[in-house]
Amino acid sequence: MEFSPRYDLVEELRWRGLLHDAIPGTQELLNRDQVSGYVGFDPTADSLHIGNLVPIMLLVHLQRAGHRPIALVGGATGMIGDPSGKSAERNLLDEQTLRHNQACIKAQLERFLDFGAGPNSAQMTNNYDWFGPFTLLGFMREVGKHISVSYMMAKDSVKNRLETGISFTEFTYQLIQGYDFCHLYTHHGCKLQMGGSDQWGNIVTGTELIRRKEGGEAFALVAPLVTKADGGKFGKTEKGNVWLAPERTSPYQFYQFWLNTSDDDAKRYIRIFTLLSRERIEELEREQEAAPHLRALQHALADEVTTRVHSAEELQMAKAASELLFGKGTEEMLRALPEAQLMQVMDGVPTFEVDRALFAQGIRLIDLLAVNTAFFPSKGEARKMVQAGGVAVNKAKIDQPDALIGTGHLINDRYLLAQKGKKNYCLIRAV
Repeated sequence: MEFSPRYDLVEELRWRGLLHDAIPGTQELLNRDQVSGYVGFDPTADSLHIGNLVPIMLLVHLQRAGHRPIALVGGATGMIGDPSGKSAERNLLDEQTLRHNQACIKAQLERFLDFGAGPNSAQMTNNYDWFGPFTLLGFMREVGKHISVSYMMAKDSVKNRLETGISFTEFTYQLIQGYDFCHLYTHHGCKLQMGGSDQWGNIVTGTELIRRKEGGEAFALVAPLVTKADGGKFGKTEKGNVWLAPERTSPYQFYQFWLNTSDDDAKRYIRIFTLLSRERIEELEREQEAAPHLRALQHALADEVTTRVHSAEELQMAKAASELLFGKGTEEMLRALPEAQLMQVMDGVPTFEVDRALFAQGIRLIDLLAVNTAFFPSKGEARKMVQAGGVAVNKAKIDQPDALIGTGHLINDRYLLAQKGKKNYCLIRAV
């Protein structure tokens, strides 16, 4: 049966802002034949981060267009290190750690790709499987003789490191990645490699190796590196990477990252990181233009990506937590939060510890806020704000400065959330 693409993949990537460059003939190939295409992932951590979402989305669109996606985990290359975009050597990991990381990464990719038994089901490979048995002499005979040193020296990833120093190990990285493509071409019929634009040099080394070694023709397609409108690095916060694993970045923090993107960034990101249709995105853009304060783009972006990476249930928990802090949350909502979720929400909120015996005997509100904690600089200031109705305990307003706070106020029998004004919180822990 003749292949019929579900849509023009290159055009789809172009309007979404996911196309930076491609080898001539790539679009024609994808519109003519069912193609196996791959993306490589670095297994140096047990989770992918949102910087990996661009190559993931390339595979998603490849599969949605009717083609076969291959996710290659670099178990071998992870033992060496890719010099692209890096200024120094990195630590090398052992095989056991890399295998564990591979399993974790596959579980995350299964939220995006169909690894079932269909005609265009996704496949995962590990380049350690073919590099592990490779001898040095075998590699030199099979790969090294086909690519010249001058060709390798011309790559930006090498030239940029010559002054600061680059090891032979990282110098040969492009040969290893190039052989990955050649191996997948020979054994899996893979004719396309995709990735970020910083990988262009390594990718075309693969196409050149396929041409010289196998006499074949292969193709490449890369997406632009995603940046923030203000010039900052995408995917980084004050705490580092935004991870896909909930143990590293909680669903609440993940949701907040997308929700807090600027208008300019949200307009680009919703095309790149969601599967919303062009019509729906343009509708959201009109809503944003008509009522910018409602942040329709940010809400849709945060909803879509959080649901995809975590789940609809985790999204609802994250939204409830956001409503609790920044909306019209209630004490019932606060008490309904699981303790782990409460701790995620309170991450970064000033925390004070107070002797549990004081709650047992009852402690005056102004003493709690200005003497036993430093939430207010003085009892006088605390009294004034309480009387003005500007203080809440567990989201419930209290206007009596001498009101007693007891163990019955404690959430999970150990926490109390104090609030002054609209957005100033502190968490009090009974110890």
